[in-house]
Amino acid sequence: MNLSRIVNRVTDKEKFTKIEHYIDFCKMYLDFIKSNLQAVIVSRNENKYRFFQYKKAVTFNVTRPINSEIMLSLEDIESGEKLFFEMLANIKDKKCNTLEKRALINSIIYTCQQSIGAALDALPANKSNTARKINGDLFERFIRLIISAVGVDVSEGTIGVPINIDGEEALKMSYQHDLIIKVDEETKAIGSVKTSSKDRLDKIFIDKFLYNKLTDSATPHFAIFLNDVQRKGKEGRYGISATFLPGHFKGYTVKLNPLDGVYYFDIRPNMTSESILKDHIKTFDHLLFSDIWTFLK
Repeated sequence: MNLSRIVNRVTDKEKFTKIEHYIDFCKMYLDFIKSNLQAVIVSRNENKYRFFQYKKAVTFNVTRPINSEIMLSLEDIESGEKLFFEMLANIKDKKCNTLEKRALINSIIYTCQQSIGAALDALPANKSNTARKINGDLFERFIRLIISAVGVDVSEGTIGVPINIDGEEALKMSYQHDLIIKVDEETKAIGSVKTSSKDRLDKIFIDKFLYNKLTDSATPHFAIFLNDVQRKGKEGRYGISATFLPGHFKGYTVKLNPLDGVYYFDIRPNMTSESILKDHIKTFDHLLFSDIWTFLK
């Protein structure tokens, strides 16, 4: 196994059309990093975060921050894979609804997606935009596959919003969405999927406001984020910084409209302790085990 083979695979989005493809790539990547890294660097300000440094072949590139508390090992993935699929297929079974099993779902998805992101970090700096686009597209697809696996009709695409003006023939405004959840062709909820909220938070709140205002409806809108941390500092002194803007989130929630669900895989401490944040932000498992079924009613 070598890094060039991993990079060739991760940059081909056609290799990721099933949940199994994500897990297979994850296992390939985790097997590679067991013995092929230059170093594993510990974040100076939050020690649970790690950075993987590749060897000279890719100019010692350093990856994004990886949360070691939820990033699984190859052995963990292999031992939990069967249960993971069983839980997705039987998500409403009370036997699946334990803290340990819910954590497994979050961790497997996080580990698979961070394996993709970290592999893309091996690309040269002049391909950073390409890497960012691939990472985002694959995360969106992964979440759609997960939601579909629990038995929910989900797709991506545009929704045409008819607008009547002074009795004239209806105009139609089209909006693109990452997740469109339907029952019998009726849109029940709209979701946004992003690897982080950086530069995207405002639009998600405004999208809900505009859509429900234009359609005179109360369609639930929710957002799913992988994490909200990024690497900071110079070589030898790497740490992490948060990209989440709590002031913006609170302001939009109180003064514009609250989102109907905000879900993270790597949730930040202030999201579980600060007022307003702790009432509106949860880990991803809450969507699958409870909230999505409320949206469908």
